[in-house]
Amino acid sequence: MEESFPMTGGDGPYSYAKNSNPQKEAAENVKEMLVAAITENLDIKQNLCPVSNSFRIADFGCSTGPNTFIAIDTIIEAVSKTYQIKYSHDGSLTLPEFQVYFSDHVSNDFNFLFANLPKERRYFAASAPGSFHDRLFPRASLNFAYSSHALQWLSRVPRELGDSSSPAYNKGRIFYANAGKEVGEAYKHQYQEDMEKFLSARAEELAPGGLMVILMSGREDGTSPVQSSLGPLFEPLESSLVDMANEGIICHEKIDSFNLPIFSPSPEEISRIVHKNKCFEILRLEEQPRKLRPLVTPEECRAGFESIINSQFGDQIIEQLFDRYSKKIAGRSPISADDGSIAIGLFLLLKRNLE
Repeated sequence: MEESFPMTGGDGPYSYAKNSNPQKEAAENVKEMLVAAITENLDIKQNLCPVSNSFRIADFGCSTGPNTFIAIDTIIEAVSKTYQIKYSHDGSLTLPEFQVYFSDHVSNDFNFLFANLPKERRYFAASAPGSFHDRLFPRASLNFAYSSHALQWLSRVPRELGDSSSPAYNKGRIFYANAGKEVGEAYKHQYQEDMEKFLSARAEELAPGGLMVILMSGREDGTSPVQSSLGPLFEPLESSLVDMANEGIICHEKIDSFNLPIFSPSPEEISRIVHKNKCFEILRLEEQPRKLRPLVTPEECRAGFESIINSQFGDQIIEQLFDRYSKKIAGRSPISADDGSIAIGLFLLLKRNLE
């Protein structure tokens, strides 16, 4: 059974819509790469639906906005630019109509998302609720797939992490950073299984020659999972929970059975999974330069993790937990760009092989 813990919906003070600046900045940092990926590699003639002259885009892991709207505008601008550069002289080819599908778990706040669609949008909009580890669209029905900082989320926590008899038992921690090698390997194996399912589903849905861009956290080649991850960002949350357990506010067993389902793969690991799938060509797979990394604010942390924390510990601890979290990070410096223990950004461009 796939686990689903959506970002906090609505537009409240702890909503994802108001607290997703880190994801926005990460996407903005690769905007030029995204535009170049499309203008240099997209064959519009090959990808257009011959009957409707439509170009169909899907954002997998769209959440509630506004970042998804910004990304979609960039993609459509790039496709339009490609048309102007390559085909404006061809009177038989007109600029296509754009159909955009916003996809996320069924528990995502789609009502808020669609209530805030840009009024001046250049596309028709629809939702495609469900897990992106499964098929969501008819065969060869998409021309461009996009996913930004969603694929590091696992479909579930590896079961052995909560098994006291397993070498991968992650007692007293909520993540694999600084844990034993077996814990990191359990996360890696779960990621491989999930990514294989994701690629198999998209291979069915993307038309031949279609493109897919994936932005996600990762780590450098030559490092093990436990050496480099998003762990430094999660340490204040883990420390706050452990303090509450030591004070008897929550039980230690709850922490021992709680792990964040997030993994940062290396380019080499991604390449192996793509090559095993045999349906895609890797056009670009690049590590993004390290930068000074601000700590996650209490509001950002709540926007991303409140639902998963509630499911494990109950909502009665939330206010106290994040009050402690705020005090933990007060006065701390951002994470240095030279700190090799923090994850990096990855940019992946794939092209669906021709049948």
